[in-house]
Amino acid sequence: MARRHLFEWEDQPWLPVALRDGATDYLRFMIELGDAYGAASPILADAMRRSRATRITDLCSGGGGPWRRLTRGLERNGVAGDLVLTDRFPNLRAAAALEPPLRWRVAYHPESVDARAVPAELAGFRTMFSAFHHFAPADARKVLADAVAARIPIGVFEATRSDASAILAILPIPFLVLLTMPFVRPFRWSSIALTYLLPLLPLLVLWDGFVSCLRTYTVAELRALVAEVPGSDGYTWDIGEAKGKGPLPLTYLVGVPKLTA
Repeated sequence: MARRHLFEWEDQPWLPVALRDGATDYLRFMIELGDAYGAASPILADAMRRSRATRITDLCSGGGGPWRRLTRGLERNGVAGDLVLTDRFPNLRAAAALEPPLRWRVAYHPESVDARAVPAELAGFRTMFSAFHHFAPADARKVLADAVAARIPIGVFEATRSDASAILAILPIPFLVLLTMPFVRPFRWSSIALTYLLPLLPLLVLWDGFVSCLRTYTVAELRALVAEVPGSDGYTWDIGEAKGKGPLPLTYLVGVPKLTA
C-alpha cells in the first residue's frame, strides 16, 4: 500500500498536554506489554558494536518508548552504556517515573529537541522508535542527513505497517484503552477523565494508530530515502524486516559510518 501522509493529532503543537501525554503514556505501556521491539535488540546491539558506540540518544521518545525492555535485551546481547531520551514535546512526568536498568545510565533531556537538527552536545547513536513515520519524505531525509553530516550512526524502527493486516490489528484500540488506562503509569487523573468521562483519548489513539499505519515507510521507500541523502555512500546501511513476538514484522533502517583508515 502506498504511503499516505495524513493528519495525526500528536503532531500538532497546539494539542493539549493532557491528551498528548496520555496518548504517549498509553503507547509506551502497550509497547512494553507486548514487547513490540524485542526483535530490535540484536540488530541495535550489532550496530553499536560495529560503530563502537556506548551512548544512545533516542529521538521522539514520548513517554519513554520501549526502553525498559529494550535495555535489558541489549544487555543480553552484551551491550550497555548511557541512554538519553529526547522529544520535541518532552513528557517530563513520565521521565520522572523511569526505572533505569542495572547496567544503564538513563536520563530524559528536559528541553525540546528537533530530530531534523539535533544539538551537537547530544552525541551518541541516534535511535527512533514508532516515530519516523511522523516525518514526511522531505523531513525524513533531513533526519537522516543530519546524522550523516555529523557522522553519527542512526537506527530507525517501526512496529506498524502500511497494509490491511496492520490496520485491522489497531481496530480494538478504543476497547484496549478503556481496559488498560487505570494500569498505565504514571497514573494521571486527566487520562482517566479523558478516557471515561469525556472519551477523547480512545478516539485520538485509534485515529493516530490508523494514520501511523498509512504513514509507515516500506523497506523500498526507506531505501529510496537513503539514496537521496547527501553522503549516504559513506555509511553501511541495513534496511529490512525482522520477525518479533507480535503478528507483524518489525521494519528497520540502520546506518553506520564506514570506518576510515
